[in-house]
Amino acid sequence: MSSPTIWSAGRYQSVAERIEPIAAELIDAVDELRPVQDAALVDLACGTGNAAMAAAARGARVTAVDITQELITIASEKAAERAAGLPITWLTADASATGLPDGSFDAAVSNMGIIFVEPTGQVAELKRLLKAGGTLAFSSWVPDPTNPFFTPIVDVLGPPPPSDYTPAQWGDADTITARLSDGFVDVTIENSTHTWEFPSLDAAVNFVTNESPMHVSLFGDVDAAKREPLREAFQTAMRTHSDESGVRFDAPYVVVTARRR
Repeated sequence: MSSPTIWSAGRYQSVAERIEPIAAELIDAVDELRPVQDAALVDLACGTGNAAMAAAARGARVTAVDITQELITIASEKAAERAAGLPITWLTADASATGLPDGSFDAAVSNMGIIFVEPTGQVAELKRLLKAGGTLAFSSWVPDPTNPFFTPIVDVLGPPPPSDYTPAQWGDADTITARLSDGFVDVTIENSTHTWEFPSLDAAVNFVTNESPMHVSLFGDVDAAKREPLREAFQTAMRTHSDESGVRFDAPYVVVTARRR
């Protein structure tokens, strides 16, 4: 799920632009626990760098890591356009095996990123990278049986095959607590809702067929005979959330914070 091929499909920027407010929430959450100013902070599975740039703008010394070189290139270019000179080091690497020095960060963040990485290795890397007492903050989607991004997939393709881990597991409070119990304390889970908005039904369908990397990869992988039924299922699901102003629906998520032992 952390394959660079997946994340270079479609147009990840379209996703990043819509979830950028959640990245700002993560930096707020860190700042409430320890000052972001002058902190050494790592943004893991950084995508196009929203959390990294938000932290750097507040004075953090940021290292931003993503497995997909194309996204790192977009992020570094975007940072240069927004504010030249932000103290960000961009690194193409696996978020669970960064190669960065042990105990080198005061804080680690990830906006809907590390949830796609194998969790045992990812948690071990977080423990390794953070100093004792360091702050962790990340976001995760919460499973929602009515989410039109996902219900059409099950309706057309059936339930996914068994897997050792899925991104949605990070939206479960018991799973979060269990995975972080060994190396972290003061685990806090804040529930919230993100509103997805598209100006039209066509725009919403275009998002899943041509922009969202996970969906674009899915369309590329399924049998050709199922692509049109899948597109029609997304259209039907999105239509239930549409009116004359476009498509609008809410998706639950969590912001998780913890402190390194």
